[in-house]
Amino acid sequence: MTTDTAALARTLATTAIEKLATDVRLLDLRDIVSYTDFFVVCTGSNSRQTKAISEHVVERMRELGHSKPRRRESDVDGSWVLLDYVDVVMHVFTPDARQFYRLESLWGQVPQETIEDEAAGSPSVGATADAQRAAQA
Repeated sequence: MTTDTAALARTLATTAIEKLATDVRLLDLRDIVSYTDFFVVCTGSNSRQTKAISEHVVERMRELGHSKPRRRESDVDGSWVLLDYVDVVMHVFTPDARQFYRLESLWGQVPQETIEDEAAGSPSVGATADAQRAAQA
């Protein structure tokens, strides 16, 4: 099955959002490394949620006809989970682990895109309140 890797990365990202992953970002590595095209980086509120997000992603991808990840890794306490779909590698972190590993900073020179929860309709409550105030002014 041939796959557009950008579409695969977006599918992984939106699937993680279905399980309440936050701060979801795509890092485009196509021009930088040869071993993968994208990183999908997201945050779960705790180790239980990082596991739930990763399990949901694996199950949903199977339903969509994709094979299991080539590799799945995590630390003992579940503060991070890695799902390696070859052309796209997904990283699910707790907030502390994400701050510790700082992948977005490490790969700061690559194009990055934030994926929003379309069902929520806005990137954040603060941004919505600011937009409403501006519209009323």
